Amino acid sequence: MNADTAAAHWNIAELWDDYRPTPLIALPALARRTGVAQVLVKCEGERPLGNFKALGGMYAGLRALARAIGAASLQELETRRRAVRAYRLICASDGNHGLAVAAAAARAGAGATVYLPADVDASRARRIARLGAEVVRVYGTYDDAVDAAQVAAARGDGLLIADTSEDPDDPVVRDVMAGYGLLVDELRAQLHEHGDGRISHAFVQAGVGGLAAAMAQGLHDRLAQPAGLVVVEPEAAACVAHALSQGAPSRIPGDLRTSAEMLSCGLASAPALRVLRGHGAAAIAVDESALVNAIACLHEHGGPRTSSSGAAGLAGLLQATVDDRTRSAHGLSAASTILLIATEQPRD
Repeated sequence: MNADTAAAHWNIAELWDDYRPTPLIALPALARRTGVAQVLVKCEGERPLGNFKALGGMYAGLRALARAIGAASLQELETRRRAVRAYRLICASDGNHGLAVAAAAARAGAGATVYLPADVDASRARRIARLGAEVVRVYGTYDDAVDAAQVAAARGDGLLIADTSEDPDDPVVRDVMAGYGLLVDELRAQLHEHGDGRISHAFVQAGVGGLAAAMAQGLHDRLAQPAGLVVVEPEAAACVAHALSQGAPSRIPGDLRTSAEMLSCGLASAPALRVLRGHGAAAIAVDESALVNAIACLHEHGGPRTSSSGAAGLAGLLQATVDDRTRSAHGLSAASTILLIATEQPRD
């Protein structure tokens, strides 16, 4: 949480009247398939809005509006809609973060503008627009959309609700990652239902790295060290792996095209990178066939239906268990307990 006064009074679960933790399920057939003791999957497609981004974007958006009008709590924010109407939230997104920010604006009574790369699927754009947000298409990559949103915020169009930043201390990005902390809190309780409360590895997909960083920070005492946290990215958009190897975020070249649309990012988040480096995270890049095949593999072995973005962690696990040499390099054995996050419901 942020160190400012209001942060201490926010309970993220209160964002939803019907809040309940998303399920954590064991997949014994998948454990046998990968040669490990246990595979656990957190089903984030059952989260409000259908994905884990509801936690970060919605929380950060509401927190930014509260700071803007001087509200000390969610309850106070919701009683001051007249003041909130003067504000607009701005963000860039591949889809899910923009949906969450639009939901935050709609709940509080503010406006919203979401900058989407031109290649983002029309159905994702429609979901955002149905919440009352203006959708602006950017002809370029996700990182070009990030640049466009930053320019708009700099000229005074609204409050920037970014889920990535080059500033390691960016307060909004810290709020986004704090929102993901609710997922981690749920996991810390649920892991005891499946054993001793510990895991050996977590294979976590990354766009800019925020979810992986929240997992590394929140589960560090439950993970085997070193490199118990493995970041999984598409080969075409492996910006976190690049930043880990370089020691700092730097934009990777290419068009970032991948079936894992929610992971199509070319520049890692500096706040996330600082956490991941501090916890010794490892990284795996997977090709397009691995991403697509992981969708069916997850469902066929008893897991939830999801997208290639949602199944990317499994793609990484399958790659890490392809042979004895690779298994050994990642410290995997027949005694390993693996955590995966199915981050979203399927697009259809």
